[in-house]
Amino acid sequence: MPVDRMPRSDLTGRWSRRLARSPLGRRGAGVLEDLRHRTVPVHWSNLFGVIALACVVVIMVTGVILTFHYVPSSSTVVYDGRVATLHGQEVSKAFASTLHLSFEVPGGLLIRQAHHWAALLLPAALIAQLLVTFFTGAFRRPRRAAWVLLFLIFVTALAGGWSGYALPDDMLSGTGLRIFEGILLGIPVVGTWLKDLFFGGLFPGRIIENLYPIHVAVVPVMLVALIAVRSAILYRQKPPQFTGPGRTAANVVGIPLVPNAAARAGGLLLIVTGILLLISVTVTINPIWLYGPASPGNAGAGSQPDWYTGFLDGALRLVPPGWEIVAFEQTWTLALLAPLAVVTLFLGLVAAYPFLEAWITGDQREHHLLDRPRNVPTRTGIGVAGIVFFGTLWAAGSADLIAVAFSLTIEGVVLAMQLLLVVGPIIAFTIARRVCVALQRKDRELLLHGFETGRIVRLPGGEYVEVHQQLDEYDRWRLIDVEAVTPLRLRPSGGRIRWMQRLRVRLSRFFLEDRLEAEQPLLPARPDLSSVSSAPHD
Repeated sequence: MPVDRMPRSDLTGRWSRRLARSPLGRRGAGVLEDLRHRTVPVHWSNLFGVIALACVVVIMVTGVILTFHYVPSSSTVVYDGRVATLHGQEVSKAFASTLHLSFEVPGGLLIRQAHHWAALLLPAALIAQLLVTFFTGAFRRPRRAAWVLLFLIFVTALAGGWSGYALPDDMLSGTGLRIFEGILLGIPVVGTWLKDLFFGGLFPGRIIENLYPIHVAVVPVMLVALIAVRSAILYRQKPPQFTGPGRTAANVVGIPLVPNAAARAGGLLLIVTGILLLISVTVTINPIWLYGPASPGNAGAGSQPDWYTGFLDGALRLVPPGWEIVAFEQTWTLALLAPLAVVTLFLGLVAAYPFLEAWITGDQREHHLLDRPRNVPTRTGIGVAGIVFFGTLWAAGSADLIAVAFSLTIEGVVLAMQLLLVVGPIIAFTIARRVCVALQRKDRELLLHGFETGRIVRLPGGEYVEVHQQLDEYDRWRLIDVEAVTPLRLRPSGGRIRWMQRLRVRLSRFFLEDRLEAEQPLLPARPDLSSVSSAPHD
């Protein structure tokens, strides 16, 4: 007769139970339970971070595969690969290995193009995330550090794209490196030292060997570290959300982070990855076999950098020629130093804007509810002006192509871009600010009278009026729930008022005017005319 025996536990079951009883397992279970109870808001603007994360994943995975086949060396070899038009030519090992990867490694061209397309999409996703954060005021305290980290992630992505742009060592990247060398040499005092540091001698020197560690080690480590730190900071804080009934700093309305929000983010990540692979299969990018190998004595006509560095090239093209002065036994090339200073100042203002706005408004409160852009007209105008400024620099990077495509003179295109760079942001700021004020007035009308239904009724007195329907609770809350911030006032310090204090008060008044304040009393709503009565019409 068989004897009943207790079922034996498998190895994985025993290890899982031991791990669950360990301090690490208990802590992990606590974190998972906290994630299940953490609520996050659902809004389309939160998707840009997932898109950027998908690009980072694709870049990392494809980059690891590419490192096994790429040779970061400027040493020359005689090419004898599958590109017959290049047979017998002396090319660098970097160029030859890139061609070998593209045509002789199974799936190599797909991996290389997916890496490039993801590197192009990543800055776009980060810029979109920066814009959403800016226009909704999500950068305010306590998330100012998260804004700075997001900006640093963007700059690191630009550095990663630029350093990888030159690694194939083709004619296009060689032209870009020649421009970079000229920029370094134009910097007074330290320019020659910087040029020797990057190139290690005469052009092209050892630029490939010097850029390769930056691209495969420094940039990925910094990117992962910045994302991890930013994620840790945002994890400790409640996510910001738009105003609405029941939405406060302590109460977030949305869906659980695990598994609902995590499943949505994972699905979008897979979709973005699939789209990147589909584009990589169907659209060719950076065909270095058509450009040919880099040559110190040649440059590609009509060469253009990747789109995310176009604003740097455009800044150089818009400077009038002949800007040079001699001082302190040095030649100061203002045609180079001026655009570098302008671009550096612009990026510095972007990074420091949360602190500048807090200083101007004097608002040091914690903000967990987002702003509608129309309710902060000055900030919205500043953002639109910044977009026009950046867009003008970016478009100027293709001034020669614009002139050829529209049969214009290059001088005329550059002059138009120069005028637009100065006047465009001012016009954009004014128009955006006035549009925001007009939208606020429209909101006031909706709050007071409701929206038009298209129904015309006749009152007992013979008057014809249109029936208006009042907004629902959520819409009324969304329009009226605006944080009140009063402008600063002049207060003497030590019996006197300093000029800095006067400037701050004037900037505060300029920034905070034309806002729809929540404390403003609302007139009684227009009566419902769905059932006509003898009540007088307002």
